[in-house]
Amino acid sequence: MVGAGGREHTIAWKLAQSPDITQIYCIPGNGGTVGVPKCVNVSLTLDDYVGIVRLAEVQGVGLVVIGPEMPLAGGLSDLLHKAGIPVFGPTQMGAQIESSKAWAKELMRSKGIPTAEFVVFRDSSSAKDYVSSRSTPIVIKADGLASGKGVTVAETIPEAWQAIEQVFLQHQQVVIEEFLAGRELSVLAVTDGYTIRPLLPACDRKRIGEGDTGANTGGMGAYSPSAWVTPELMAKIQTTILEPTLEALRDRGIIYRGCLYAGLMITPTGEPKVIEFNCRFGDPETQVILPLLKTPLEQILVACVEGRLQQLPPIEWYDQSAVCVILASRGYPDKPETGHMISGIGKAESLGAVVFHSGTRLRNNQLITSGGRVLGVTALGNDLASAQRLAYEAVAQIQFDGAYFRRDIVPLSL
Repeated sequence: MVGAGGREHTIAWKLAQSPDITQIYCIPGNGGTVGVPKCVNVSLTLDDYVGIVRLAEVQGVGLVVIGPEMPLAGGLSDLLHKAGIPVFGPTQMGAQIESSKAWAKELMRSKGIPTAEFVVFRDSSSAKDYVSSRSTPIVIKADGLASGKGVTVAETIPEAWQAIEQVFLQHQQVVIEEFLAGRELSVLAVTDGYTIRPLLPACDRKRIGEGDTGANTGGMGAYSPSAWVTPELMAKIQTTILEPTLEALRDRGIIYRGCLYAGLMITPTGEPKVIEFNCRFGDPETQVILPLLKTPLEQILVACVEGRLQQLPPIEWYDQSAVCVILASRGYPDKPETGHMISGIGKAESLGAVVFHSGTRLRNNQLITSGGRVLGVTALGNDLASAQRLAYEAVAQIQFDGAYFRRDIVPLSL
């Protein structure tokens, strides 16, 4: 299991429940994965691709699961393939669907996949001239990896200019898109490059502030499922977005084996449009989807890797709802504080919640904060209201200096 966040902790936690799995190596893992049965943290860095391949070879690893986008975009999957090691995660070419928003938009255009109208610019002056002639709000996106935080929905032209300037400090291209109105939806799908199956849809709360205000973050919480997401809508997403995207990838010689995450906007008329694609499991969507999964996770992952997803029986789910509330550090997302002691996780889990670690580490056997998003507190219930109630009861048990969380992860309208 390659990665150090809440997504990776959740995947390791789910895999460890299988009697067919004897050992999980988490590279580098975090303060939560160290406590998962069968898990061992290995102190390799995420960019030590040679070391990761070597470990897999020496230990006779049967499957590598790559969590974050950075090693996928860097070609770790390709190196593992070359060494003959089974890997769940697309190749470097496939990972372009996240690592280059411009490439992804052109891919969608080639198959008529519904998405926002867009223009790509390679210099700030041309981009500024363009937005000056447009109405607001308008969307500014960095053409590259930005840990889920490279998007600005500019309400004014000066705000758009500032966002463009920020993009060109670290990136060579900017993508400018029309603003889409509607409801956001995350559809994570697993694929072997030919067959693609969506997992339970989830709703992510990206803004730092309650009422969906303030800066975009990697995600402040999520819930699944949602009553407004009908079977008819999921069928439309399958036929107009997921399947054409696989076909477009194959047109480019890419057999995509891994998770394809479609961030969607469902318009007021019920039409799904792609906001962006990611080349891996979402965080914190994974923290609400996998606890509801009844089919053993490794069966799904191996079927994708071996190119036989079509033969896998229908994916089964528990008939429950899940809510995840993120506990973040003071100063997140700009300048998060770290190094604060954490307490109360045991009390939270004694209530029935599961606490997934995102930014934690052990220091002298004491759990401390080590990132912006620290913990994801997930609770299950017979409906969203009961799951949310338990999640917030569990959150109240956890303390660290500067802890911040949103109190409106599930909208009152649901």
